[in-house]
Amino acid sequence: MPSTHTPYRLLSLALLATTVLFAGCASDQYFMVPKNDLNELHAQLHGQTAELSSLLVTATARHDSLSRQHQAQTEALLLNLSRQVDNFSCPPAPAPLACPQPSPMSQADRAAADRLKGKIIVGEREKILLADTGVVYTARIDSGAETSSLDARNITRFERDGKNWVRFDVPTPSTNKDEAPTFTTLEREIVRNVRIIQSNTDSYERRAVVELQFAIGNYQQKAEFTLSDREHLTFTVLIGRNILRDVALVDVGKEFTTEIPAELLKQMGNRK
Repeated sequence: MPSTHTPYRLLSLALLATTVLFAGCASDQYFMVPKNDLNELHAQLHGQTAELSSLLVTATARHDSLSRQHQAQTEALLLNLSRQVDNFSCPPAPAPLACPQPSPMSQADRAAADRLKGKIIVGEREKILLADTGVVYTARIDSGAETSSLDARNITRFERDGKNWVRFDVPTPSTNKDEAPTFTTLEREIVRNVRIIQSNTDSYERRAVVELQFAIGNYQQKAEFTLSDREHLTFTVLIGRNILRDVALVDVGKEFTTEIPAELLKQMGNRK
């Protein structure tokens, strides 16, 4: 396709040639040109001018045609896009996934289930029933503590029949926070003593350890409890490894996974 600038360039050259020709004729030194050659030059100039005009018309027509074609393509594209927008719809919702059928228990799973038999699952906090007080306490489960601990006040050591005993008061939690707790006084033989080293001093505290009957869920047993004043702590009872070992599995992400049977509460005269 010829460039639209070509006709203008040729026309400029023709005008330049004409100017030079007439300028030469007007100068003091005349060019002697035969008349036939001058006529031929005029004829060529006239032909080039006509050719330039034709090229200019052709280029203008070509430009108009391309403009109309481009406009038509743009309008068609916009029309197609408008139709797509008008006909747009959301895709259908996916079908709900069906839950797979549980596979038969493998041998490893069956072995793990067998290991759980006879053990209770306990959470970070559990209800514990002390048979000697007949009271249900909220106990903290701490697998890091070797021995369980019980809040005991007014601890008094004494001797009975040549053996070391201890008298202590166990608080009974009140449902009303504004009321002072009541206490149950117990006397138990000391099975052993433990030395607790204080964290802020080099001295140690000698604490008595006694055996008490308790129940967690359906599990009932007698275990050792260290007597200490836990008034400044949240929980009256702390359950350690001496109770958890071989009988319980700890799930720290749960709480109150066990429930003391109502028949057992009635039998022990629970005073909640």
